[in-house]
Amino acid sequence: MAAPQTLWVGLVLLGVLGGLRTRAQAHVSLQPNFQQDKFLGRWFTSGLASNSNWFREKKNALSMCSSMVALGEGGGLNLTSTFLRKDHCETRTLLLLPAGPPGCYSYTSPHWGSTQNVSVVGTDYVEYALLYTEGTKGHGQDFRMATLYSRTQTPRAEVKEKFANFTKAQGFTEDTIVFLPKTDKCLEEHK
Repeated sequence: MAAPQTLWVGLVLLGVLGGLRTRAQAHVSLQPNFQQDKFLGRWFTSGLASNSNWFREKKNALSMCSSMVALGEGGGLNLTSTFLRKDHCETRTLLLLPAGPPGCYSYTSPHWGSTQNVSVVGTDYVEYALLYTEGTKGHGQDFRMATLYSRTQTPRAEVKEKFANFTKAQGFTEDTIVFLPKTDKCLEEHK
């Protein structure tokens, strides 16, 4: 008789915790009056934060990459990034599909096959953009990532501080945040 009661308590807790998680996710707000046309163009990935074990293990080997945001199918965006991997430049393109109000997108992870939700949480369009991605990976593990994009390879200290404050507000810790070093390799691809 204890097993059904334990199951019920477990389901109630799952519902409560699931509700808390939903409210926490809703805490990430979008850039007010997001203007997709101003978001297009070249960006540099200057900062990252993630709860991924892979990221924690590899973050010190990562370097800045160049990305080009262009209009894509169905009102979406093509995000084409070129980065250094094993001493070679590698380029990948993701199609970010509209997924709600302006500034909300989703894509299917080519690695995990799961849907990832991307929100543009802040941008001034000319200097920086803060993006927040969440979804699942592998066997239903939560995946969260914050990205700092900058229009130049040297974001101002105030922009880096804004990113650090945002990531910490989302529960990322110092060991999960990295500002990517500049490199001369692979950054000329998207001029």
